[in-house]
Amino acid sequence: MNNLMPEVAAWYQDMANGSLFEVVAIDEAGGTIEYQLIDGEVGEYDASSWKQLYLTTAEAPEDWRSPYELNTEDQAYSDQTLVPENFSGALSDIEPELMDLGDDFQIL
Repeated sequence: MNNLMPEVAAWYQDMANGSLFEVVAIDEAGGTIEYQLIDGEVGEYDASSWKQLYLTTAEAPEDWRSPYELNTEDQAYSDQTLVPENFSGALSDIEPELMDLGDDFQIL
């Protein structure tokens, strides 16, 4: 019997089959826990199935990014914002054309 509460971004190991997975989403309204195995396969447990698993908490493996072909330089969220040096160019000189779509609509 399992007394662990699922947490998004937490890693768990199923002691019965040795699989290592991360909880990626919890749907409280639907009563499901979505997980992703180390090889990238995605699955789902319902709340009663989750409680019957023999789980232990686990550390994220060092190579968990390998199924996604990510390296340390790849970042899901980057603080570096790309801003052009100037906003002038060929597209800034184009004037929009007036489109007549009848009495109700007019797009500039």
